[in-house]
Amino acid sequence: MALSDWIFYVMAVLVLTASPGPSVLLCVSTSVSHGFRQAFIAATGSLLAIFSIMTLSFTGLGMVIATSDVAFSIIKWAGAAYLIYLGVKCLLSSSENIDIDKNENARKHGFKHWVSGFIVGASNPKAIVFFTALFPQFIDTQSALLPQYAILASTFAVLELFWLTVYALLAHRSSVWLSAPGRAKRFNQLTGGVFIGAGLLLSSTTRASTA
Repeated sequence: MALSDWIFYVMAVLVLTASPGPSVLLCVSTSVSHGFRQAFIAATGSLLAIFSIMTLSFTGLGMVIATSDVAFSIIKWAGAAYLIYLGVKCLLSSSENIDIDKNENARKHGFKHWVSGFIVGASNPKAIVFFTALFPQFIDTQSALLPQYAILASTFAVLELFWLTVYALLAHRSSVWLSAPGRAKRFNQLTGGVFIGAGLLLSSTTRASTA
C-alpha cells in the first residue's frame, strides 16, 4: 500500500469516526449515567463489532450481506429496534439525579454495557455497505492482502476508539453539571428522544441510500 493511499484513507476515516453516530450517543449516555469506565467498556464492544464488520467486508462476505435484501433487513430492523428500546428505557427512567461516584464504581454492569456497545456497533447496515465500498479503493491487489488489512483495520480502530473516548470524556466532564437536581431527568428525556430518532432513521434506510 502506497503512503499516499494510506493518508487518504486516514482522512476519510477521520471524518467518519469524528461524526457522531449511534455508538457515540451510547458512549455519551453511558458516560453520564454510569461513568467513564463503563462508557469505555461500551466503546470496546462497539470496536469489536466494527472489527467484525471490517473482516466480513475484507473476506467478501460483506458484499453478500450488503446485496442480500433479507440479511440487510434483519440487521437494519434489529438495530432500529434496539436503538428504540434504549430510547424508551431512557424516557421511562425515574432517576431525578445522577450519583456520579456510585455510578462510576458500578463495575458489575460492565458486561451489559459491553454487549450494548457491540449490538449498537454491529447492527448498523450502513457500516457493512461503507466498508464493502471503502476497502477495495485502498487495497493493492498486486501486494500481500493480509498486511494491508492489518494496516487498514488497525488505523480505523485507533481513530474510532480515540473519538469514542473523547466524546465519553467530554460527557463525563459534563456529568458534574448534570448532577444538579432535576437535570438527570431532562438529560434522559433528551437522550431517549435522540435514540428513538436514530432508530426510526435507521429503519428507513435502504441499500440504495447507503451506497
